[in-house]
Amino acid sequence: MEAENLMQQAENHMLHVYNRYPVVLDHGEGVYLYDTEGNKYLDFAAGIAVHALGYGNEEYNQALKAQIDKLMHTSNLYYNQPTIEAAEKLCTASEMDRAFFTNSGTEAIEGAIKAAKKYAYEKDGCTDHEIIAMNHSFHGRSLGALAVTGNAHYREPFEPLPGIVKFADYNDLESVKSQVNEKTCAIILETIQGEGGIFPAEKGFLEGIRRICDEKDILLILDEIQCGMGRTGTMFAWQGYGVKPDIMTCAKALGCGVPVGAFVMTERVAASSLKPGDHGTTYGGNPFAGAAVSKVLTIFQKKKLTEHVKEIGAYLEERLEQMKDQYECIRARRGIGLLQGLELTIPVGEISNKALAQGLLVITAGNNVLRFVPPLVIEREHVDEMIDKLGMALKG
Repeated sequence: MEAENLMQQAENHMLHVYNRYPVVLDHGEGVYLYDTEGNKYLDFAAGIAVHALGYGNEEYNQALKAQIDKLMHTSNLYYNQPTIEAAEKLCTASEMDRAFFTNSGTEAIEGAIKAAKKYAYEKDGCTDHEIIAMNHSFHGRSLGALAVTGNAHYREPFEPLPGIVKFADYNDLESVKSQVNEKTCAIILETIQGEGGIFPAEKGFLEGIRRICDEKDILLILDEIQCGMGRTGTMFAWQGYGVKPDIMTCAKALGCGVPVGAFVMTERVAASSLKPGDHGTTYGGNPFAGAAVSKVLTIFQKKKLTEHVKEIGAYLEERLEQMKDQYECIRARRGIGLLQGLELTIPVGEISNKALAQGLLVITAGNNVLRFVPPLVIEREHVDEMIDKLGMALKG
């Protein structure tokens, strides 16, 4: 009854822009979540790829509690130590040179777009530059992020959108080349398309785009908001391909629950793009968020989480492939590491709800893909438990 009352209260007072699952989550422990009725759920959603460390990591929790007692906000008019340390650690992990902290992944995309346009403006003083984005991509829901999101369903109600954006086909280099002209200032894509259905980039595709960018002084922006932070077995997915971007966005697991994102760039781009007054944020990079990012990156290194993801990710792939061979309704498996998808021939929303009834949280990507983005600390036994629960949902 308590859960029903809470859900009704939410519907009475909160803007209905989400069709939420009928459960009120209360607390978490390890890789499990518990609702207000005491029911237990194995979490293979991780708050949409956010809770990389799972729930109740004591080292992380204590770092945040200590920062709350010390200082939570100063604005960016002043320096603060936690964010300085976080920036250094993020630049080291990402092999980039300069970082700007935001409140979300969408804001990171906005900043990346602005940096690319300012870089081009600094070269020729023109404001009619174009960006090439990918069909079936997803970069966020603000107007600037929607402008580079290649999905008409998200874009159409809010058009006309800012900027001049052309769309190419993902993993089709000729499609990208056909859109390039003297006005192109940036090419933006997800290293692994997430919302679009869990499609990893092909190595030759990324390498080809990098060559185009180098030849024409176009900036390559890689969106690693979902696929970054160790999820593919390297700290950022592009590192597994060996194709370095000029600007990269990240968020989600960057704060492991604290709302924080970032865009990072090379020194070459930083020196010729955003200057004082060009960009800013009141909350972004506050001491509390900085403490979260700093501790997360420390724990990642200490736990050698990327190595763990390589091992467990391979096992998850193996079990999902076995499941694909077992069930006719599974058309394909796609993904890398602990970012996986199963393409189904039956409604994925129904399966996701049936999984919830079995005590499993698994979300969707697009209209026909089940998405698996568990905490990076899962073990083999959790993969086996997930397979059992998902199997019951598919049979039901």
